[in-house]
Amino acid sequence: MASTKRLKQGAKKLIEVNARVKSGEKVVIVTDRDSSEIVKHVAAAAASARGEVVISIMAPRKSHGEAPPAPVARAMKAADVIFSSVTTSITHTVAMKEALKKGARAILMSAWTVDMFGLPALLETDFDVQADVCRRLGRAFSEGNDIRLTSELGTDLTFSIKERVANVLTNVPECGELAPVPDIEVNVVPVEGTAQGVLVADASLPYLGIGILKEPIICEIEHGFVTKIEGGVQAKVFEKALKSHNDRNCFNVAELGVGLNPNARLTGVMLEDEGVLGTIHIGLGTNFTLGGKVVAPTHYDLLMWNPTIIVDDTVVQHGQKILV
Repeated sequence: MASTKRLKQGAKKLIEVNARVKSGEKVVIVTDRDSSEIVKHVAAAAASARGEVVISIMAPRKSHGEAPPAPVARAMKAADVIFSSVTTSITHTVAMKEALKKGARAILMSAWTVDMFGLPALLETDFDVQADVCRRLGRAFSEGNDIRLTSELGTDLTFSIKERVANVLTNVPECGELAPVPDIEVNVVPVEGTAQGVLVADASLPYLGIGILKEPIICEIEHGFVTKIEGGVQAKVFEKALKSHNDRNCFNVAELGVGLNPNARLTGVMLEDEGVLGTIHIGLGTNFTLGGKVVAPTHYDLLMWNPTIIVDDTVVQHGQKILV
């Protein structure tokens, strides 16, 4: 476990560097009953910055993307800064989208652990320096029309991103932006119905208790939807979870995300895994909070190592190298 000193340093950095809480700002910490120790550190640091702190407690959601209760949603909508310290994500919800439209800055702490306050991915990362490469890759996606994603293990996936605006998650958010700390990423939403090919995920699936993958999960994709899932026990757990909702949109190819935190490590925890440099993730399910049109009861991300990403005719990523 991280030392008390590093815990306090991490909480202080979240408040002062990532969220940039100012005196008098309304700080809403949304949590469920499993995150009290984490909330204590965040609340203390926010109070030290003279934020007006409100802690909003709810029961854990049954699945990622399930809406928070109405009183919690109202508190989020009134906030200047939101800390979403929950065991089950509320990122991809109407409540979060409406709070962002009102100008909130959201620090996402889904499945956060106390030890994460002391991670090198948080304490040793210069988020302002990394913001430059984020913006360059974001421009490449926003100005592009088509993407081809490949890997040595057999991924070969194409889709359109025409007229889609990339989400640049520098983790120093402005009003109306998300920050999934310590993940640093750029993501873009495929045009619905255009994804075609094969995805071979070999890094992690940091949901459903799966974490780091023991065997690759292979997804066949047609007309924007996953049509077949193959692999070992973890693949079967994943497929069962998707099918349990009886909603085809759970299989929608919702996102391409690129990890850009040079200090992040693959651990099986979502908010660190998705920032690992040299990985990308393909999200399945809802995409409307990211700029798409699909609403689904879930959003899960499949991570793979060492991708090659081609935007139109230009290679923008090869392994750990960002080439823009």
